Amino acid sequence: MKDNSEKFTVRFRGTRGSYPSPKINFLKFGGNTACVEVNCGNQLIILDSGTGIIDVGLDVLKNAIIQGKKVPHHATILLSHIHQDHIQGLQFYKPLFEPTSTINLFGLNTNDEKLEDTLRTILFDKVFPLGLEEIRSNFTIKNLNEDDVIVISQDSSTKVYDSLNYNDLKFKNDDIVITAYKTQAHPKNGCLCIKIKYNSKTLIYATDKESYIGADKKFIQFAYGADCLIHDAQYTYQDYINPIQPKQGFGHSTFEMAIENYKLSKAKRLFFFHYDPEYDDEKLSMLEKEFANIEENIYFAKENYEIEL
Repeated sequence: MKDNSEKFTVRFRGTRGSYPSPKINFLKFGGNTACVEVNCGNQLIILDSGTGIIDVGLDVLKNAIIQGKKVPHHATILLSHIHQDHIQGLQFYKPLFEPTSTINLFGLNTNDEKLEDTLRTILFDKVFPLGLEEIRSNFTIKNLNEDDVIVISQDSSTKVYDSLNYNDLKFKNDDIVITAYKTQAHPKNGCLCIKIKYNSKTLIYATDKESYIGADKKFIQFAYGADCLIHDAQYTYQDYINPIQPKQGFGHSTFEMAIENYKLSKAKRLFFFHYDPEYDDEKLSMLEKEFANIEENIYFAKENYEIEL
């Protein structure tokens, strides 16, 4: 296996919010729902499992075929929350059904029950041909809380620590450290913003995050100095305050809110993400031109676009 221990790459697999938009005029920015593929050295981390995760799985199997053998597959899936557009591709992630796969899933669940029980009900036993117990891989599902620290080693061992004890622990230089911050603005159950630190670089994933007037001070602290900030930008300001169908309180930001958090957090790069499913390529291209000169290092996430931190 090629040694990628120094690489920290981010690839957008699904950039759309709410529901998929499989239309010809959505090809430039993508029509798949939320999913970001992150590779830290030899470790695969998947942020959310909207329909974009399906192609991640297909590529994993394709690479195995090219190598001519079933290479053990290790992946960590992090769910920001369990709204449909962030989980609807999970059952179609093909490595999930390979005996050689080990997949650890962590996610937010605030219904006073185990995330495993929730996903069993809403994704498998009642709406899918296979039940959770029939999955052939070594598949684990665990709740992720704000106080948890996930540490993944390059040998794929994964441990969860309490943040109170985190500073007393020593890790290897190539360990991947994952923490989360729970936002409250999203309706009902909140949402996790996720921080991944690896090789002296930091990625912040902040989908389904609605900001406040004067910015979100706690989030600014959480994201401060990040090398890359992926931030929800579902609505234009005009749609957000539309007097007929206002979007305030829906749990999503405007492009301006994302920029404010980017500037105050002093992040190095900003990627808009989780576009409204009605915003086609023409509209997003127009917005891309509008925001291109406002601030340096601001980009629009596009499906299959890859960057290296």
